[in-house]
Amino acid sequence: MSSKGKSIVTKDGASVSGPKLRFPEFQGTTAWRTKKLNSLLFEAKHRNRSLELGPADVLSVSGEHGCVNQIEFMGRSYAGATVKDYHVVEHGDIVYTKSPLKKNPFGIIKENKGKRGIVSTLYAVYRPFPECYPTYLDHFFSVDYHLNSYLQPIVRKGAKNDMKVNNADVLKGDICVPDLNEQKKIANCLDSADSLIAAQRRKVEALRAHKKGLMQQLFPQEGETQPRRRFPDFEGAGDWAPRTVGSVCTSFSGGTPSTSNPEFYGGDIPFIRSAEIGKATTELSLTREGLENSAAKMIKKGDVLVALYGANSGDVAIARISGAINQAILCLRPSGNGAFLAQFLTHRKDWITTKYLQGGQGNLSGEIVKSVALGFPSPKEQQRIGDCLSSLDDLIAAEARKLETLKTHKKGLMQQLFPRVAEGDA
Repeated sequence: MSSKGKSIVTKDGASVSGPKLRFPEFQGTTAWRTKKLNSLLFEAKHRNRSLELGPADVLSVSGEHGCVNQIEFMGRSYAGATVKDYHVVEHGDIVYTKSPLKKNPFGIIKENKGKRGIVSTLYAVYRPFPECYPTYLDHFFSVDYHLNSYLQPIVRKGAKNDMKVNNADVLKGDICVPDLNEQKKIANCLDSADSLIAAQRRKVEALRAHKKGLMQQLFPQEGETQPRRRFPDFEGAGDWAPRTVGSVCTSFSGGTPSTSNPEFYGGDIPFIRSAEIGKATTELSLTREGLENSAAKMIKKGDVLVALYGANSGDVAIARISGAINQAILCLRPSGNGAFLAQFLTHRKDWITTKYLQGGQGNLSGEIVKSVALGFPSPKEQQRIGDCLSSLDDLIAAEARKLETLKTHKKGLMQQLFPRVAEGDA
């Protein structure tokens, strides 16, 4: 691809930078043009009056996954009492949902890349004219800035945060597009990037599923005293010894320095909070004065940390850094293998939270965690299991980083392939 950055001026005078990159075959060809969206799309008003499609064909629109069949994606249909007035959506149609999301307060616009279906009257459905490639629009509007900048001048928000916009008015905004062949080239390029991302995501998910299944084999099931699979060196080694977590560990929690004293914060001591137990960086740091004038306590790299409070209650991690912890974290220092204990507690997390949090968001206590009974094999077998699962964690983390790299690459590619209205002019 070649660099290109010509300036384009929209009908309202806003400055638009041409794309920084264009494919070689489009160098010197027709420039990108600013058009009304209604020159690319028209409203599709086909209703399901004949009931040719039923509740099993109802689609939803997801910011991440696009148009999806409700039963296939969510396990059930959320259709109303009748689907007679639902809009029919063909493959390749563009769907606008008038529901706000956190990143997209004016709704989202997605192409139906799957089979035909129906959507409720809360959606608007549009069909492309021959000079429009719908997948190009899908990629363009997948950029939050593009989507929000386009919809904000058009959509009015009601008192209940609902959308006040006529279906036809959604198409009255301006969009800068190239000719059809360049639209297809850009869309196909980004589709290829999406395919790589999807393949890498499946790889990460498969590794996580593999680890989950392996843990079910390497740790005893509830009520059992031996695992269903053991490494050859430990076959016939006998039952695992029952112990409580507290009996094999020293443990402590920390505290939080007064937030009203700025001299306690901004130092060189990482302050680890419950959502950061497995991270290498922290949002906050303490001064030595903050540590000494509070109940915050220092932990060492390699300690086992358990989140006690909030949405991540029961999460377990090996500390990746030394730092101070607050009262929402329990630090465990086992006499045996820390990786084994961390993996076993991770394996038992659902059982612990279901039993002690009644299935909802709540708080654990250090005493509860220390009272949990587990089976412990010999130190050598603990080491073998801990090393095996930790190696698998390292592999999963490496593949997850590759996934994030691919996502970042695609994001950067989109910034190069699409022109963008300057924020001060939009």
